[in-house]
Amino acid sequence: MFEKLFEGLIWRSRFIVLLAVIFGLLGAIILFIVASLDIWDVSVVTFEVVTHTIPHPEHFHEDIVAGIIGAVDLYLIAVVMFIFAFGIYELFISEIDEAISDNETTSKILAIHSLDQLKDKIAKVIVMVLVVNFFQRVLHTNFTTPLEMMYFAFSITALAVGLFFLNKVGH
Repeated sequence: MFEKLFEGLIWRSRFIVLLAVIFGLLGAIILFIVASLDIWDVSVVTFEVVTHTIPHPEHFHEDIVAGIIGAVDLYLIAVVMFIFAFGIYELFISEIDEAISDNETTSKILAIHSLDQLKDKIAKVIVMVLVVNFFQRVLHTNFTTPLEMMYFAFSITALAVGLFFLNKVGH
């Protein structure tokens, strides 16, 4: 009887992961909102510059691109949080009925059947976050020597090769 009670307690303890699910979803929602507000801010500044309400800033184009890339970065991190919350729920609590329906509109990207699948999906999105973050930082980098430009070209090549192999492993 003690064994049955203890095993029941252990089995029900899996519901603690609901904290990760709830706060993962909350984090994703917050990041989606913040990224959307960043895009809104970029569009307001762009409108003000185009309508000559404010003077044309010195690095206007770079700032606009950096703002949008920063928002994309936040969106990707939000997607990581969303996939994490969804996957943890499906792995520890229950499959989501609407996700397994025969409807063709359901997304296969959220189909997670093992911890390895969850890890792989999150890892791929995290790599994309790092790529986007790299390009955002490069926008504000000043190159003063040919050697620095060569390092930049090498880093782009290394990134492309890494993405190529990441894609090959995934298929």
